[in-house]
Amino acid sequence: MGPIEPARRTVHEAAVYRKVTWRLLPFLMLCYVAAYLDRVNIGFARLQMLDDLRFSETVYGLGAGIFFVGYFIFEVPSNLILHRVGARIWIGRIMISWGLVSALFMFTTTPLVFYALRFALGAAEAGFFPGIILYLTYWYPSERRARIMALFMTAIPIAGICGGPLSGWIMEAADGMNGWRGWQWLFLLEALPAIGLGAAAMVYLDNGIRGAKWLTEEEKVLLEDRLERDRAHLTAHPTLRAMFADRRLWRMCAIYFCCVMGQYGLTFWMPTLIQSAGVRGALQIGLLTAVPYTGAVGAMILFGRSADRRRERRWHTAIPMLIGAVGLTLSALAGTHTALAIVCLTVAAAGVMTCAPLFWSLPTALLGGTAAAAGIAAINSIGNLAGFVSPYVVGWLKDATQSTAAGMYAVSAALVAGALVVLTIPAKLVNR
Repeated sequence: MGPIEPARRTVHEAAVYRKVTWRLLPFLMLCYVAAYLDRVNIGFARLQMLDDLRFSETVYGLGAGIFFVGYFIFEVPSNLILHRVGARIWIGRIMISWGLVSALFMFTTTPLVFYALRFALGAAEAGFFPGIILYLTYWYPSERRARIMALFMTAIPIAGICGGPLSGWIMEAADGMNGWRGWQWLFLLEALPAIGLGAAAMVYLDNGIRGAKWLTEEEKVLLEDRLERDRAHLTAHPTLRAMFADRRLWRMCAIYFCCVMGQYGLTFWMPTLIQSAGVRGALQIGLLTAVPYTGAVGAMILFGRSADRRRERRWHTAIPMLIGAVGLTLSALAGTHTALAIVCLTVAAAGVMTCAPLFWSLPTALLGGTAAAAGIAAINSIGNLAGFVSPYVVGWLKDATQSTAAGMYAVSAALVAGALVVLTIPAKLVNR
């Protein structure tokens, strides 16, 4: 009887985690799809609004990036509040706030209004993504997180698969209705899901294992025991000042900055890159953006499973960054060869979208408790400043050179630099 018992525990544990995953992940992914649509639909709106409002590429790039200034300022406080008051209320509040701000973009008339709304959107959404990453650490031990975070972050390419065609269709089908342009309808209609899901989050989410009525007492004890054993390896900084003095935190910030450079270099400019390859029409561009994102979904799942199975984190993060750099560089060289450009963008998306979720298995293997709440938010907020730098630099280089190639080269260089920093992390710290 003795030898059979561990196997039974393993089977039971796997079943409990499947139950948790099916309860949490579909809803959280749906929320992130809504978040990502509202964050990057500016890339599609750009196809019309730049001509309508007489904005330059630099104005667009600066406005796209200012989102991340508001995001940076409010992110750490937001995550600390979530850790204190719970995910149910705070995530719901975040989603409703950003949905309302996103809808106001339809009234953009000047660069100043555009900048103000992008800043407000970043402030409203601050804390959502790091809040979800923190929330998942309340349920899953480090050995399961790479797979779960990769699965959760497939919401980004899913948003691209669904959002590209949807955004293109809205801009063409609704253009002129009620006297509004297609880009105005785009902002209004794509804001509604965030508001609805925010209200649902206040009812559906549980703040943690102990409050989950859909778990039995035996299941709660099992999950809590696994987390307790996992926390024995975590770093608990006595103060926030001590946490920010930890050089490992700043290394993580640098790596994530490079990941985000690649992510937003791709997502904000993919419609433009496809248009430059000779494709015309918002709907056609939207349909073609779904192809690279579809390839990214498969890559994210495969790399996430491999990282957990092999208990290896560094190479599973660095290799996708290098793949993304190669894909972006080649996409800039593809010129007007549409098929070749789509293949290169698919390679780029597979690498760029995969490195971010694999990255999050690194800091969450080191930090716990309040250090995790503040540390995850700090890494995400500082790293996401690349969301300001990336579109602004690419936009400025495009105005200066009349080509997106130089911008893609700059983003690719950042990805290579980030991959090299990843490999400086001692394997024993993160390979668990």
